[in-house]
Amino acid sequence: MGKTWLGCAVLAAAIFGALPAPAKAADVSCRMDFQVSGWSVFYQTASGSGTVHCDNGQSMAVRIRVKGGGLTFGKTRITHGVGKFTGVGGIGEIKGHYANAQVHAGAEKSAAAQVLTKGNVSLALSGTGEGWNIGIAFGAFIIE
Repeated sequence: MGKTWLGCAVLAAAIFGALPAPAKAADVSCRMDFQVSGWSVFYQTASGSGTVHCDNGQSMAVRIRVKGGGLTFGKTRITHGVGKFTGVGGIGEIKGHYANAQVHAGAEKSAAAQVLTKGNVSLALSGTGEGWNIGIAFGAFIIE
């Protein structure tokens, strides 16, 4: 009886091992070019706009808002921002609230980079701009 169960187990493993794995949505590569400007005095706020282009031909204009707070002071403007998305199955998945935590300090012309997440979707931001700021802030980077 033990050999019968073993034989059935080997046969089942061979059958199920030969079946294809369930299809997973292909990752789409998306890039966002954007600009934002804002200020902070304990409360941080910024807004801007951008355009998302994906390698599957989809594109979309977006509105960006940044909200948060902490020990933060300053005024900044990012004029040449770039965002790269990973874990995206389609352009519709990029909209929403991304968790944001940052430590920042800058004066005049500056550059910055950070990685944000929203579930399985990650967004790597980089950019150059101008202004002055210093502090620690927590909040949300919102794409609408």
